[in-house]
Amino acid sequence: MKPYAVIGAGPMGLCTVRNLSKYGIPCVGFEIHSDVGGLWDIDSPTSTMYESAHLISSKKMTEFAEFPMKESVAQFPHHAELKQYFRDYAREFGLYDHYEFNTEVVRCERDGSDWKITTRCNGEEQTRTFGGLLIANGTLHHPNMPELPGEFAGEVLHSKDYRDPAMFEGKRVLLVGCGNSGADIAVDAAHRAKSVDISLRRGYYFLPKFIGGKPTDAVGGKVKLPRWLQQRISAAISKLMLGRPSQYGLPEPDYKMFESHPVINSLILHHIGHGDIQPRKDIASIEGHTVTFKDGSSADYDMIMLATGYKLHYPFIDSSHLNWQGYAPRMYLNVFHPEYDNLFLMGMVEAAGLGWEGRNEQAEMVALYIHQLSYGASSAEALRQEKREKALVREDGGMNYLDLERMAYYVHKDSYLKALRSHTADLKRDLPPRDTEQLVTSAGAA
Repeated sequence: MKPYAVIGAGPMGLCTVRNLSKYGIPCVGFEIHSDVGGLWDIDSPTSTMYESAHLISSKKMTEFAEFPMKESVAQFPHHAELKQYFRDYAREFGLYDHYEFNTEVVRCERDGSDWKITTRCNGEEQTRTFGGLLIANGTLHHPNMPELPGEFAGEVLHSKDYRDPAMFEGKRVLLVGCGNSGADIAVDAAHRAKSVDISLRRGYYFLPKFIGGKPTDAVGGKVKLPRWLQQRISAAISKLMLGRPSQYGLPEPDYKMFESHPVINSLILHHIGHGDIQPRKDIASIEGHTVTFKDGSSADYDMIMLATGYKLHYPFIDSSHLNWQGYAPRMYLNVFHPEYDNLFLMGMVEAAGLGWEGRNEQAEMVALYIHQLSYGASSAEALRQEKREKALVREDGGMNYLDLERMAYYVHKDSYLKALRSHTADLKRDLPPRDTEQLVTSAGAA
């Protein structure tokens, strides 16, 4: 079998290489940075991390099942702890041996049924042929930069440019947008800036990080509830613990809980309640340093920080190869190309509570598919047919996600994992006895 190429050494790339190796599939990983960690290594040229960033989901709900985080690691780890976690994970499973670091993937092209991949290292380009391509370069590094209604005379930055709150010292700051990063940055800015305002176009649900001393995402996590009941209970908890957004001068969400990602941050509400952060309506116009909002109010600012999220970005491959439709590629289970049997978009999936283990399960399913397809197993042939027929089917579990670019690849966790695990079980049943014995031995050693 020709080796498969894996792009990226973040969490998704690492567990992809781990599973390919586990099933005996030769692979080479390419990473633009000098070490593993991806987004979580603040020194990586593609990282959009900032100094105060922590995981927004708890470690037990996020970690790889076969490699738990140490007890000494905080419930919501700092990015430096996570960088070390991924380095330890890579060492534990011998993943460094599969990677070429300081290597940028420049171009991926079809070469018959194979992939011709051009990389650049130390200014020199090299082109090689691979039997397959697994893209795991992440979803949070190419900024979404909306056009502002007018010319601003101060600084206009995106949250990707943010590293340290010292940049806000003494400035009048307008933050636009309030995802989880936006809320973090607003709280940081409140301690250094002369003033901090936040402009919102739509409402958000807010949740605290802890309930009764336990991480919110772990409370009731083992009890499977119907989607509609889970939405109602979570919305009720939000209202009980934090109140309604309108009580803080923020717009109410016009959608149900989890139809957009909730903000896991109650500190921003604390600072709004103390007057440290001033809520504003959507922007109507900008002239010089003056921003006018849609309610007719206006204020002057030195800096506008756009916390407006990120776009999917695969600059090394023509979008025609990705079955791109609308905001995102359309792949079966967000990973399988309907026609190509050797192209996979790894980690192009978001869901509340999916964690890295959910992505690891995705990687195992893909590795099994590659392995079993090479042997002509009936389970792999069945999946091959299904991915062609259901590429446009989204595992949303009936969730009415907002029609936004950042929500285009969201799925309902339970529905997604059910479909994924069903395919994995079918593929495993077809494994030759020798391969099954080797996997059991490997798992025991790990």
